[in-house]
Amino acid sequence: MSSTPDTSRGFCYRHPDRPSFVLCQRCGRTICPQCQTQAAVGVHCPECVREDRAAAPRTRPAILTSVRSGNAPVVTYAIIALCVLVFVAQNIPGTVGTLVDIFGAYRPRYTAQLPWTMVTSLFLHGSIPHIVLNMFSLYIFGSILERGLGRWRFLALYLLSGFGGSVAVLLIAPTISVVGASGAIFGLLGAFFVIQRRLGGNNLQLIILIVLNLVIGFVPGLNIAWQAHLGGLVVGAAVAFVFVRTRRADQLRTQVMLTTAIAVLLVVITIALVTLRPVG
Repeated sequence: MSSTPDTSRGFCYRHPDRPSFVLCQRCGRTICPQCQTQAAVGVHCPECVREDRAAAPRTRPAILTSVRSGNAPVVTYAIIALCVLVFVAQNIPGTVGTLVDIFGAYRPRYTAQLPWTMVTSLFLHGSIPHIVLNMFSLYIFGSILERGLGRWRFLALYLLSGFGGSVAVLLIAPTISVVGASGAIFGLLGAFFVIQRRLGGNNLQLIILIVLNLVIGFVPGLNIAWQAHLGGLVVGAAVAFVFVRTRRADQLRTQVMLTTAIAVLLVVITIALVTLRPVG
């Protein structure tokens, strides 16, 4: 019986001293640039390349085969569970549902009074289709990125992306109200693009997916906060850029400092917008 080594720390399974955020598209192992072989979509590890040459290619997606590693994406699952619980609370008639909406949804005009809603709004959703679509997207991309980046990096990426989406709403459309994980999920898309682009991989399908979802946000009548999508995408890409440029073990402190700097910058922008351009 064979098993795949633990990839939660973001190190190459063949070279444990080499940090990496790229996963084999077939088995889900973390692989460094030296171990990567370009495939039609993404990259493959040496073992999968040998199997591919010896037999017909397997078509199971990496999201399923990567479960063999035994490294369950618990942060992704926890976020999904929390979103579902909050959605249930939202729909409880009476005081509970009302309080969840008042103190959880992000309304830019109340940023100074309820600043935490810039993040808590990520866990609220407006309808069943809304939460189903977002949670499905989170499951797909969150599972991949959490295994590649590690749990704490992934959590920082998710929350900062969602925060960035709220900042963009405050900047561009301060009169609307926002709920949903879309901003954070677009951050995951941006991060996935940067990581694969930097370390190898075919991003054409991902680019098409991002563009289509951004365009859909401009369709009249859908009430989609494209501002949050754009903000999350930019911040997620920025956080991922920090990660890929500070992959060595001796750069961990630099990585933490730069990630913190992004968070501080978002806070400073928020304070500046609330102070200099109050929304009535």
